[in-house]
Amino acid sequence: MLAIFAFLLSFSCSRVLKLRSDDFRPVHNHTLALTLVEYASAVYMSDLSELFHWTCERCNGLTKGFQVIEIIFDVEHCLQAYVGVAKDLNAIIIAFRGTQEHSIQNWVSDLFWKQLDLNYPDMPDAMVHHGFYSAYHNTTVRPAVLGAVKRAKKAYGTNMKIMVTGHSMGGAMASFCGLDLVVNEGEDNVQVMTFGQPRVGNADFASYYSLLVPNTFRITHDHDIVPHLPPYYYLFPQKTYHHFPTEVWVKDLSFLNIFRFSMEKVCDNTGEDPTCSRSVRGTSISDHLRYFGVELMCETWRQCTIVMSNEMEGLSTKDSKGNILLSRKVPSTGNVNETKTPSKIVL
Repeated sequence: MLAIFAFLLSFSCSRVLKLRSDDFRPVHNHTLALTLVEYASAVYMSDLSELFHWTCERCNGLTKGFQVIEIIFDVEHCLQAYVGVAKDLNAIIIAFRGTQEHSIQNWVSDLFWKQLDLNYPDMPDAMVHHGFYSAYHNTTVRPAVLGAVKRAKKAYGTNMKIMVTGHSMGGAMASFCGLDLVVNEGEDNVQVMTFGQPRVGNADFASYYSLLVPNTFRITHDHDIVPHLPPYYYLFPQKTYHHFPTEVWVKDLSFLNIFRFSMEKVCDNTGEDPTCSRSVRGTSISDHLRYFGVELMCETWRQCTIVMSNEMEGLSTKDSKGNILLSRKVPSTGNVNETKTPSKIVL
């Protein structure tokens, strides 16, 4: 018994497994996942001043030194995203916030009834979820994100990688953004990593996506309910929603109910590996709101409420619908201008 316990202890303390790819697929990087989940968590912060200066409580871990270039707050559709530069990763980071519904249970319930209802442009037979597609393509988010990426590459160099992340609905938006960057912007060094992402399209869309954005990982946590939505119907595999690869399933385990640890499994290249999250019932909202011990939700469930300093008004632009962009000037040297943290107002 002690030998088994010692083995489990040594296994759990070395959670970064050497994960090989036998078919030349990208290799899952555990440390990168721990970093990107912190970026996905930070985008939930309602204090835009702290987020802009990267002084928020969630900005103190593996993401220290990150420089925000643009924050997008779409009041009309209750969306939030940011773009910035992580010099330690030599990467531009794009992060999208998940759903801000008053009750996540209501949002989850709605996903049970969503149907494929939009043909993806120039991809025959590929269909996607209209709401997820529109949240990225038909709001202020897309032009602001693409503009910030161009500014970042001009300042920091065109050889920078682009890493796109998000949680829940933010993961769905991240996937559309990654595809957009490859197909429409000609970017060839794009990585997408999402957490608790729902299905966004059918099998044909999943096939196109996996070919165009192969460096994609969907992290799913144990019994998280959202990756099971919208439902997959076995009798209609080409017509139903279908995940794209590659899933990494984080399974919670325990020993004698006193010693707890997690194991990560890199799943097959089908997107619907029956031995991963589909091997269990997706019933947990708590598993959806925490990945690798990091909370992925707002401080409160106040819908579409932000806090922003008066002095930040000088860095912001607002359109006729109240949508806000907070932009930082990035000179050609790659150094960003600094501003003092002033008093704050609630919007």
